[in-house]
Amino acid sequence: MNQKAKELGLSNTNFVTPHGLDEELHYTSAFELALITDYALKNEKFARIVNTKTCQITINGQPKDLSNTNELLGNLNGVNGVKTGFTNGAGRCLVTSTLRNGHQIICVVLGADTKKIRTTDSVKLIEYTFANYQYINAKQKIEQEFKTWLEETSPNIRYDKAKEQKIEYELEENQITWIPVLKGNEKDVEVKINYKENFASPLEKGCEIGEIQIVLKEEILLSRKILLKQEINKKEIGDYLKQLIQHYCQYLLENI
Repeated sequence: MNQKAKELGLSNTNFVTPHGLDEELHYTSAFELALITDYALKNEKFARIVNTKTCQITINGQPKDLSNTNELLGNLNGVNGVKTGFTNGAGRCLVTSTLRNGHQIICVVLGADTKKIRTTDSVKLIEYTFANYQYINAKQKIEQEFKTWLEETSPNIRYDKAKEQKIEYELEENQITWIPVLKGNEKDVEVKINYKENFASPLEKGCEIGEIQIVLKEEILLSRKILLKQEINKKEIGDYLKQLIQHYCQYLLENI
């Protein structure tokens, strides 16, 4: 569990017990619990289970009805999970996933004194988010800016002693398409490209050349690396001789 937390980049999470009961060094944060939830929901079986309101199982040949303890499931528009919780140390907790109009949010409420408080606070946070945030298509903005950069700027990048004359680039893979911003701030969203203008050959395929960023008032919301799509080799003596011969032949053709 701790290895998985490390893989997910969680710096404020540590597991001591597998069941989650209170231990001094057993902890996480609301934000990192949301990250864990986001990761878990990518598992189709997990997502289906936490979105199930009731289920009937059989024990020793006898049917038994099970009911989900998530009080928002089936009672609040778009809720499709995820998990209730309680310990004396953590208080009443609720992690909620809500999907509306193709956009999903994860809400985490920890340390509530009562079930009613955790429910009320969760509803307030969910409704506030959908009412006050709107989504921008970050993928489209980045790809449009990258296309312009390829046509207008990338030919000016110099690769010292490069054997290849035509250089191709690609964007780092990224699954994020939409970014939420507070309504009214969308006009301040900018796309910035940072890159070096000179490189020394050779360079490996996949080498980082620059970065495209979605920025809101100096805060970086999303970034994608610009990578070399090919390997760049350094010219050897034979390449210089070949180039010299080509230039000489061209000169003869133009002056005869």
